[in-house]
Amino acid sequence: MMFLQSVAKATPPHVYEQEEVWHRIREAEGVRSLQPRSYSLLEKVLCGDSGISRRSFVLPDPLELFSMGAEELNNHYEREAPRLGVASLRKALDQAGVKASELDALFVCSCTGYLCPGLSSYLAEQAGLSKTAFLQDVNGFGCGAAIPMFRAAQGFLSANPDAVVATVAVEACSLAFFMNDEPGVLISTALFGDASASAIWSGAGRAREGQWQAGRFATQHEPAQREKIRFVNSGGFLKNQLHRTVPKLAGEAVAKLWAQRSGDPDAVLSHSGGRDVVEVVEGVVSHDLPETRAVMRDFGNCSSPSVMMGLETRLLDAPDSDLHYWMTAFGAGFSAHCCELSRRG
Repeated sequence: MMFLQSVAKATPPHVYEQEEVWHRIREAEGVRSLQPRSYSLLEKVLCGDSGISRRSFVLPDPLELFSMGAEELNNHYEREAPRLGVASLRKALDQAGVKASELDALFVCSCTGYLCPGLSSYLAEQAGLSKTAFLQDVNGFGCGAAIPMFRAAQGFLSANPDAVVATVAVEACSLAFFMNDEPGVLISTALFGDASASAIWSGAGRAREGQWQAGRFATQHEPAQREKIRFVNSGGFLKNQLHRTVPKLAGEAVAKLWAQRSGDPDAVLSHSGGRDVVEVVEGVVSHDLPETRAVMRDFGNCSSPSVMMGLETRLLDAPDSDLHYWMTAFGAGFSAHCCELSRRG
């Protein structure tokens, strides 16, 4: 059993309106060398009605992203991803009234860079965790990673019911931007933003009346569709492989998970994969997704933190009558995941 103590997001200070991004990166050599049709597609997505108004990046100038080598980009990830993750972790700890040194475990998910030891080591050091805290990095799930990360934390708390743990999703998506004439690559560049989100959880031994309890986890894997959405290594760079059928795949997978729900929830909180994806999910669950749309509008597709950012948005103004949430996230694999949050009134 696991009970939510707090959830908080953090975003970098460098905020760009979508049209500002276009006017800045159109001077990049990689953009100027695009085929005319590709150039027009990128301009259309950035300057059109994508459902995204602005995005935040860990570096101050998006133009720089297209002149860096793979090693330089990963060096920036090693510096910036821990800073971003610690920013949301400290907020969540403050809200929960928990000191970093009191955490028994730290679970971290990220897919936009590679570190060994993992990002959890850097976060633990910078946030001030005990050197005896258990650290686990949850890798390879892409945008859908937050819910499998929750499930890993639930396993730890089931074995240690008096423990307190943190789950941190952090993505520096801009450091994995790539540029060529593939439509999926171009759309990815126009959708993704940088963010982190952290949650503090306790086991049953520390539970209090009225807290949200996470459970009823489920997963749907479709490995035959793996090539439709994944990172590939292209000359040492991370390149997001994104097929036009992804909204349909997401809808089909979410429908299978939705059929297993325990009841009709007060709210559905979904990963904000993009306008077309959100519309498909809304159709599957027969619920509007205002929190998901708000996250997408203000921050873009932030990959794994997105669904946690939606939860934070809901909880900030949640009516007292809210007793049941259904959460879903999906991405590389192709895989989709869900869980339910419930509380006694």
